[in-house]
This record gives sequence, C-alpha cells and structure tokens, in this order.
Amino acid sequence: MKKRIQGPGLDEASILADARKIIAPQIEDPSRRSFLLRGLTLGGVAMLSGCNLTDNDSVETALSSMSRFNDRVQGWLFNPNALAPTYPASMITRPFPFNAFYGIDEAPTVDADSFRLEVTGLVADKRSWRLEELRAMAQADQITRHICVEGWSAIGRWGGVPFSDFLRRIGADTHARYVGFKCADDYYTSIDMATALHPQTLLALTYDGAVLPREYGFPMKLRMPTKLGYKNPKHIQAIFVSNTYTGGYWEDQGYNWFGGS
Repeated sequence: MKKRIQGPGLDEASILADARKIIAPQIEDPSRRSFLLRGLTLGGVAMLSGCNLTDNDSVETALSSMSRFNDRVQGWLFNPNALAPTYPASMITRPFPFNAFYGIDEAPTVDADSFRLEVTGLVADKRSWRLEELRAMAQADQITRHICVEGWSAIGRWGGVPFSDFLRRIGADTHARYVGFKCADDYYTSIDMATALHPQTLLALTYDGAVLPREYGFPMKLRMPTKLGYKNPKHIQAIFVSNTYTGGYWEDQGYNWFGGS
C-alpha cells in the first residue's frame, strides 16, 4: 500500500482549492495522465491530496475530481446568448475532413426509408420521428468552424432543424440537466441543456446544401460550433432528456465532458 505523504501546514482542501484556481483556465489535454502531469508543473499540485503518481487509483480519483470541477467552471462561464463566428462560403474547407474513431470505409450505412429517430426521457411526446418529418420543420443554415481536440480545424456549411425548436416540439423539459445521444456507430455522448438550447445548435440534416453524406453523419448529426468536435455526435439514432449524468464515448476515457466555450 502506498504511503500518503502530507507536508507540514498543508491540508487536502487548501491544496485542491489552489490547484483548481491554477488549472481551471487551462485547455485540457485529451490524455488525463498528461493533463495531470502538466498540472503538476504549475505549482502546488505536486502534493495533490498527498497522492502518489504511481498509485493509479489515487491519480484517477484526483483526475476525475479536477475534470468534473472544470466542467462546472465551463458551465458557469458559458454564455447562452454568445454566438460562435460565422464565415463566408469562400472560406469553406474543401474537402471537409473525415474524422472518427474508425476508418471512412467503416462509417455506418443507415437506410433512410426505415430510419426512425427514437425520443425518450423527460419529454411529453415520445414517438419516433421519420426523416421526412424532420425535413418538413423550419430549417436553418450556418457556416461555422469545426475545432478538433487533436489540434486541427475546418470550416463547413451545415443545415438542419434548430435543436431548440425540436426540443420544444417534443415537449422536452428544458429545465432538465442533460440531453443524451446514441448513434449508429456505437458512439454516445451527452450535453448540457444550455448548449442544447443555444441558437446555433443544429440537428443537421444537410452539408453544403446537399443531404448529409454518410461520412459526415447521415442521417443526422448534432452540430454545435460552441463545442469541440468530439461533442458533435454523428449518425444519431436516439435522443433522450435526463437529469442523470451519462457521460460519453470519449468522456468516459478521460476527455473533458463540457468540451466547449
């Protein structure tokens, strides 16, 4: 068993409080371990609750605590009325990059005729939706920048149903904490309700004026220019509204849950 070393005059609460003040403004690295090691160079965190870096359980506990704190800070700072920049068509990145945790040939093929969007959770209308019903709703279009946690970005044109309109149409409890997504490629994620209601959050059905291509997420993806790329799920099959935290594919592996501005 690893021995916890506590310095004189220091207590866990004050160390953690100081560490949070230093680390919270930083942009998190996708790797939780490298995130912690970088934090340790910032002062005061080296004795974070006296944990030993070779003690995996202690490190994971500390990392989880810090990451969840960062989520809360980002949520407090999020301005639901602030818009992400938009761009002219001349700045669209062509071709727009493919990005997923699998190769492009492995992107799922979804049959448009048989597709049904499942809606569950804290909503009044739990019926399933056909693509033509979603296409019949009022549509919006945006040219915004997709920012990947890997360090690259690209500008694309997305069109679809403002997600706030869809949530109100299904009678979603907009005071609930989370909206979650399950996808045809086994991806899953969840977002905060404030971001779900943001005016630029789209249930995207088209890309650059055409039906959303398979490689970009057909039949639909959630497009959020206020979030990093991994928070924008593709090939959505199910949406649920909940007060229960459900994490996400990358978030459960250490990525920051809030993942945005």
